[in-house]
Amino acid sequence: MLIEARELYRFYHSGDEEVKALRGVDVTVAKGELVALVGPSGSGKSTLLMCLAGLDEPDGGEVIVTGERMTRRDELVKSRIRSRAIGMMLQTNNLFDHMTVEQNINFAQDIGGACDTAWTEKLVEQLGIRSRQAARPAELSGGERARASLAVAMARKPEILILDEPTGEVDADAEAAIIAILKQHCKSGGAVVVATHNQALSKQATRVLPIKDGRIVHG
Repeated sequence: MLIEARELYRFYHSGDEEVKALRGVDVTVAKGELVALVGPSGSGKSTLLMCLAGLDEPDGGEVIVTGERMTRRDELVKSRIRSRAIGMMLQTNNLFDHMTVEQNINFAQDIGGACDTAWTEKLVEQLGIRSRQAARPAELSGGERARASLAVAMARKPEILILDEPTGEVDADAEAAIIAILKQHCKSGGAVVVATHNQALSKQATRVLPIKDGRIVHG
């Protein structure tokens, strides 16, 4: 398994109120799988993605990524695991504002110790952002930012993609391109875990995991 998450719990406090974001969630993801997390806003999808990527620490349970424990590890260790195995796309703050699209992609490759110009050129072509590589994030439309963020997430050729609403602001053509790229990533032996409201993307998933009130809904 590329990802094994067992009995994940995550609680937040807002004043005197306790928010139970995750309540005993189990998730496994194997090579070749595209796993779609679906559910209403506030159901726990984004929290689960953050825990899987080691960007948030669950209050209970553990996450194993490519055989290494991610939970309750030093931040440097978690960063190394992410750099080696995970490409992450959040709904916001995926790009450095002071860098161009091209610089963001190059930086992602540099910190991962990878450099494959031919790969990134093909990727930006498939995503339809070749002409926008010299633009900074503030100069991009919402759909362009989403596609640039996906390019950054994939720049190091990570085995695992963890994506939060990658098709949220794109048009139909860009949506189709993104879905094709994600399917090819899985076909090549990688895996994708995606939180989405997009029915076209969900229909292409290997598995759909409905989430409600912090729990995976079975049956």
